Amino acid sequence: MKRDMNLIRLLLLDTEGEEPRPDLAGFTEEQRIYHSALLIEAGLIEGVIRKDENGFPSGTVRVRLTWAGHEFLDAARNDTIWKKASEKIKQSGVQVTISLLEELLKKLLKESLGLP
Repeated sequence: MKRDMNLIRLLLLDTEGEEPRPDLAGFTEEQRIYHSALLIEAGLIEGVIRKDENGFPSGTVRVRLTWAGHEFLDAARNDTIWKKASEKIKQSGVQVTISLLEELLKKLLKESLGLP
């Protein structure tokens, strides 16, 4: 399954627990479980991954955001900045790592605040 950064962002928002909760209805349960497992493995959230007999994630329990999860989410929270970053990535035609995406989000956030 391909990693979906939009789902990653929505799952972080959902784990944070603020209202209104993000709409995850457009994603399958399999996608939500897989991406939740990725967030746990990446250290962005604390949680538990349940695996099936083949070692694939069959369920997750998301407990809370880690410091790194809060840092990424704070950079990704603003819808306008998220859309700008997503558009830049789409125009480039390449897949980006989570750390590169975070750098781009922070750069766009600084620009929006008038910082160099």
